[in-house]
Amino acid sequence: MYQAFFNLLENAVKYNRDSGRITVISLSESNNNIGEILISDTGSGIPSNELNKIFEPFYRVNKSRSRKTGGAGLGLSVVKTIIERHGWNISVESIEGKGTTFIIRLYLA
Repeated sequence: MYQAFFNLLENAVKYNRDSGRITVISLSESNNNIGEILISDTGSGIPSNELNKIFEPFYRVNKSRSRKTGGAGLGLSVVKTIIERHGWNISVESIEGKGTTFIIRLYLA
């Protein structure tokens, strides 16, 4: 789990704007035993036509960023694998130019 959260927070820092904000929120709904962890940034966002691809191994939203930010496009694929192996779910919402939010849903005992 450490690696999953590390990757998400590292991306939030890497793709955030200068003086941007990163928010981590934990929510729970006692009536249906579902918890959520939201990790949001105020960065560049992800184009809507690329959102369905970002968890694929080696996929990079902007290929020109690779020299500047490093990485091989494996981080989010690793995140999804870890989250799902724990029986949880991950999704993403993003507005290009405004930021991105990753939503992790977990099922509470």
